[in-house]
Amino acid sequence: MGNNAVQAIDTFTGPVFRPGDPGYDEEIAGFQTAYAHRPALIVGAVHAEDVRAAVEYAARHDLPIAVQATGHGLSVAADGGVLISTRRMTGLRVDPATRIAHVGAGVRAGALVEAAAEHGLAPLNGSSPSVGVVGYLLGGGVGLLARQFGYAAERVRAIELVTADGRMRRLVPGDELFGAVLGSGGNFGVVTALEVELLSVAMVYGGQLVFDTPLIERALDAWRQWTATVPEELTSTVTMLTFPDIPQVPAPLRGRYVASFRIAFNGSSEEGERLVAPLRAVGERLKDDLRAMPYTESHTIHSDPDHPHAYEATNALLGAFTEEVAAALLAAAGPESGVDAVVDVRHLGGALARSGDVGIAVDHRDAAYIVRVITGPEGTAAQARVRAALAAWTLGHSLNFLYGAGADADEAQTRAGYLPGTYARLAAIKAKYDPRNLFRFNRNIRPAAG
Repeated sequence: MGNNAVQAIDTFTGPVFRPGDPGYDEEIAGFQTAYAHRPALIVGAVHAEDVRAAVEYAARHDLPIAVQATGHGLSVAADGGVLISTRRMTGLRVDPATRIAHVGAGVRAGALVEAAAEHGLAPLNGSSPSVGVVGYLLGGGVGLLARQFGYAAERVRAIELVTADGRMRRLVPGDELFGAVLGSGGNFGVVTALEVELLSVAMVYGGQLVFDTPLIERALDAWRQWTATVPEELTSTVTMLTFPDIPQVPAPLRGRYVASFRIAFNGSSEEGERLVAPLRAVGERLKDDLRAMPYTESHTIHSDPDHPHAYEATNALLGAFTEEVAAALLAAAGPESGVDAVVDVRHLGGALARSGDVGIAVDHRDAAYIVRVITGPEGTAAQARVRAALAAWTLGHSLNFLYGAGADADEAQTRAGYLPGTYARLAAIKAKYDPRNLFRFNRNIRPAAG
């Protein structure tokens, strides 16, 4: 490495790691353990200037750039190049007067929820408190109350971004890059911080209703019909899975294949109780913990795993969840299928179907449901089986819920996440701001040909 490169690296405030250095393996470790970045250089950014200097260094040496905060949504792992680790950038400020939070690139959802709650406010966060806020918003963000409030990215009010030319930019709605960045998952630069609008939500009614195997078909059919009647203030998901037979799982659930209905309702507990009555009428529950709770406890609605593990996932966006669709899904991945997978069906629609004012890069708004299939790294056959079973009703897929090794993240898959006009617009913007495609360790949008 030449003197200029050494001098450039010496300017970073945060730590720098190369393969074999103490701390290198710890720095690349993330929530996803099936695969990891293996960069030639890691920059542990402490502030925006570190990010800018790292991008400038990578561009000067024509090195591709990866970015990681928590490692939840890792899609394409870097093999060489530069990894900018943003997990140390945890600055967080909440202005209760404007209801705006200024969020650093390393802030996790749980920290934002807690900070906002001090002022009776809440973000449009997802189900896991350990997910990075910035990465979640760059994917669009389908939150706990998504049917009422829409995609979380539509609440972003400003973005601080370092582009491939090493420039720091502040983006606001109406800027060419603003809407392109939100929904494209890191294709246009490194977000060092952003500002996001908070909501006046202090309490939520929700929790889980869990049914044992013999009631799954009946419960799924009841939920299917019920979702056509509920107000937008209620967002729900049904997850079908086999709980492991281990001490960490409550005794009534160990080793059982169950259907867990997750409910989040922005309303009174009295109205919530009335709304969920048709689901309770299905029969005896293994678990029923629906209650009014402080928003700071909303992560218990889904109770996502909080420990790093290996996983892959695919999904299908559906215009409807009919009796035929439900039957096909159960045949492909239900309790009698022999498939080892977590199958998750989320009710969309409502505000998600309506485009917001800031023009984020999220398409397929006509989808009313999304079916997700989550497996271990060996579960690609199970994923393909479910995709094939649902193919006749599939509108497309969500890039936000695709988790898998880079070999599966090809251009066709990325294009299918957008409408043709949206992809063409993003590719043209990519050609303008990242013509060498330095930011390609993602669901990559290739620069349009000149």
